Parts: sequence; C-alpha cells; structure tokens
Amino acid sequence: MRALLSAYDRTGLAEFAKSVSKIGCELVSTGGTLKDLQQAGLKVTQVAEVTGSSEILDGRVKTLHPAIHGGLLARRELPEHVSELAEHGITGIDVVVNNLYPFAETIAKPDVTLIDALENIDIGGPAMTRAAAKNFPSVVILVDPADYGEVAEMLASGEVPIEKRRQLAAKAFQHVALYDTMIADYLRSTDISSGSAFPEEWTAGWNRVAVPRYGENPHQNAAIYANPGETGGIVHAKQLHGIDMSYLNYFDADAAWTAAHSFPENAVSIVKHANPCGLAVHADQAEAYRRALEGDPVSAFGGIVGFNTTVTTETATAMKGVLFDVIVAPGYEPEALEIFKKRKRTRVLEAQLSKPNRFEVRAVSGGVLAQEPDDLVEDPRTWKVATRRAPTEQELVDLGFAWKACRLIHSNAIVFAKDNSLVGMGAGQPNRVTSVMLAGRVANRDGRDATKGSVMASDAFFPFPDGIEGAAEYGITAVAQPGGSIKDDEVIEAADRLGLAMVMTGTRHFLH
Repeated sequence: MRALLSAYDRTGLAEFAKSVSKIGCELVSTGGTLKDLQQAGLKVTQVAEVTGSSEILDGRVKTLHPAIHGGLLARRELPEHVSELAEHGITGIDVVVNNLYPFAETIAKPDVTLIDALENIDIGGPAMTRAAAKNFPSVVILVDPADYGEVAEMLASGEVPIEKRRQLAAKAFQHVALYDTMIADYLRSTDISSGSAFPEEWTAGWNRVAVPRYGENPHQNAAIYANPGETGGIVHAKQLHGIDMSYLNYFDADAAWTAAHSFPENAVSIVKHANPCGLAVHADQAEAYRRALEGDPVSAFGGIVGFNTTVTTETATAMKGVLFDVIVAPGYEPEALEIFKKRKRTRVLEAQLSKPNRFEVRAVSGGVLAQEPDDLVEDPRTWKVATRRAPTEQELVDLGFAWKACRLIHSNAIVFAKDNSLVGMGAGQPNRVTSVMLAGRVANRDGRDATKGSVMASDAFFPFPDGIEGAAEYGITAVAQPGGSIKDDEVIEAADRLGLAMVMTGTRHFLH
C-alpha cells in the first residue's frame, strides 16, 4: 500500500501517517509536508525519488508526472491497467491526503499583490486530488483532517467501504470546486455596468459553520454557511451567552445588525420577522433604545435588538423587563454583559462588520436570481420638491431618516418617522393604502397621537391620492416617495390641497 501525503493544513497529519505506516503503508510526500513527517520520526519517500525528476520552477512542478498520476488513475480491476503500470515501473497509489494553498487567506490581506495571489493558486494539488477522487473505487482521497481518524481505523481493519470512498470523493471535488470558485471570483472584473460581474457561467461557494435544530419550521432541515475567507457578519458572530441559535435567529439578527449599521450615527434597531418595528438614532444610546422600543413595544416582545456601537450599562439597564430573543452588537461594557447574562434564554452576540456581498442570491424554481445589493447613497438635498410647500429643515432630516428606514422594510413599505425615530410602519401588504393604515394604527395605539407632526416615506410611488389622504388624517406633514405614477399630478394636487410638503426621490427601494 502506498499513501501520497501533501497538505498545506497539516493538522493531525502526522498521527494519520503513523497509523497507516503501522499497517505497512509506504509514505510518499513533498516539500514542507515531507519535513514535518520526518521530524515526527516517520520514514518518508520524497516524490522526486518516485518520479526521478527534481522539483522545478520554485516547486510549481513536482507531482505533475506519469509516475504519480499513473499511480492515481489506474483502475486496479482492469488487467490491462495493472500490466501497463508494471511495464512502466509505476506503483499504484492507494491513499491521497491533500488540501490546498491558502488562497482565501492570501487575498484577504490588505496589501496583497496580484503576484502574491497567483503564487498561492495551487495546481498540482487540485490535479492529484481530482485524479484520486475520479478513481475513488481504487484510491481513498482525504481533504479534511476530520476524516483521518475514521479512515485510519477502516484501513487498519482492511477495507474502506465503497460508499465511504464515494463520500470522500464528493467532498474532494467540492473542496476543489470551492477553491476554483474563489480564484475565479478574485480574477473576475467587478464592473457591474459592463455586465462582466454577472458571468455566463457562475458558481458560488461557502463553508458550513453551523447546523441549527431545523429551518423556518421543524420539518425543514437547515445549515448556516459562510463566505470563504470572511471573518465578520452574523454567521461569524461570537455568542457570549444564551441558548443555541436557530435558523430564524440568524436571519432576523442579520436584519437587526444591517438596520443598525445603515446609519453612521448611534442607532438601535428592533426587528420582528425580518422587519424593523423599532428604529431610532440618538446621541445617547439608552435614549435611542427607548425611542426604538416606543415605535412598537407590542411587536418588540420576543424580537431581536441590533446596535451599531458598544452597548452601555445604562442601555442594558433600560432594557430590563422586555423579552428579546437575540441582542447583537459590536461590543458590550462588562457590566452590561453581566446584566444580559441574567437572561437565561436570550442569545447575546458580538459581531464585526463584514465585507459587502457582491451579489444577493435568491433561489427560484429552476435556478436563482442574482442582483447587486441596494446600497445606493442618496442626498436628501438633491430630491425634487413636487409641492408648493418645500419641507422644513427638520422635516427634511426626518424624511432622510424615514427614507433609509424604508429600504429595510418589506414592500409595500410605509414609514412614519419623527425626530430620527420610527413611530409606525406598514410592511408586506398587497396595496399601499393598507400599509399607511397599519403604520398609523400602530403609531396611534391606545389613543395616542404619535403621528401628528411626523413625516412619511414610501418605498415606491403612490398610484392614487388615497395613500396621501389617509396619511394626512394621521397628521403627517411631509412625504418622500419615488414618483413615476401616471397619476403623479393627482397625488401632488392632493398633497397641496392638504398642505403637505412632498419630495420625489427618483429612486425606488422595493424589498421583497
């Protein structure tokens, strides 16, 4: 039996090599792997001795040789293959252990050069991994150190079952496919305007980081995956306290995290079912939380709270008495964390910013939809005033806040806002009038008059004046909307008649 060992990640490799050498397996290796195994006291044959050729081109060529690939690809059940190996003096290879150069880690460095990236594109490794995986009935291929122990025991018992070999081959092909995907993504142009960022052939690759108990519902299986080389974002958040995260916890925590980080100022978001039901910006974090909670304290119960700054002890104290499933922030004051740890079930996450996703991907029957993120930067002072009355300075500030909030809420989205706080919202309705009614009803619950003096933002145009007229009944004073309806003139006329200021942003922000 012969094993070819050539791995960048050598975790557990020496132990595996010792196990298989005990059953008479000859070890063959290259470069750094060879030195590590020899230092572990193992007898190892250098690849150059097998090929009869020295490594050339700074190690770029070492395993690319018939003596290696013939030993990998020969089908042992075919007499003609076996005789051909003998004719050429080639020994079959029965086990391959390989994983690839750290391309993701290399390109993640801020000062990486193209030459650095190219030198960390593995060629020989993927070639021999694919060859071994293709011939898995004859060759056991290992790319994951987690498999070493089980396979070593199987080899010692005399047989690795064909189904296990097949599983290992699938893992090997996926390992190489992910590697190639990262390289293609790095080399591909990012100029979306030219269309080159959406290639005719496209693969996406992720690494599994968690397996929740189930998906959206108990009968659905689920998994959580991370972008290769990524260290930030919700999937990499450090859980400081609480019970295990669920699929929907990840989903909603990401919505809360994203909402809070949509504002450069100190912001607090409260999310329920992926929609911010509370959102506020204030110099004082505890006050921002109180204002966010006031947006809809009923819906906030059992929700997710997101912060874009370190949570203070004062804020943690203010949160007492309200049940939250998840709290996510970039950090916590020690006393604040101790307060949160008294909540038995609440998950407390510490997250860091992640690189923006190049694409948003959504599965549909027969394939996927892909688009660039809705990250357009807009200046409220460039919006077109459509009514006789222009917004006041304060109204324009609130309209800017409401417009940012609107893109975070599922369509048809309506946001009522005042003093950089969400006071009511309507989401996910088949018509805009119902969303207006829901926003007003939530804001004016229990006989309050919270909407008086508020502004309204709509993620898309008003097709009829009824949405404007309904908002005016709640005391709205100014409106931001994209415009573009064939009835814009009627909508503007209604706003003028009701004394409202209205701006046309010229952009739409649907979120389905």
